Amino acid sequence: MTSLLSQILPILYGACFILLLWQAFRVMGQGFRAVPRPGDPGAAATEAAGVVGDRTGRLTIHPELLDADGQLTQEDLLTVRFSGDNEQPAFPADPN
Repeated sequence: MTSLLSQILPILYGACFILLLWQAFRVMGQGFRAVPRPGDPGAAATEAAGVVGDRTGRLTIHPELLDADGQLTQEDLLTVRFSGDNEQPAFPADPN
């Protein structure tokens, strides 16, 4: 019984390893296919429909910053400071 188990265990371990590796590559492949590329056949159709994936330069307002009317809140917000935040911010034209 022990010799049979010592022969089957590495085979089961290897089969599980191969199965999990195959599953990982399959999931990663789905993630890579989710991003449209300029040469993809469906990319032109989404751009023609007005759906653009690049948000560079667009302002994103988080819902937590809006009041009940959908306007930016005017109340004071809680901020968090970490150690080292007491230094003055360095500006590009600052000689120091």
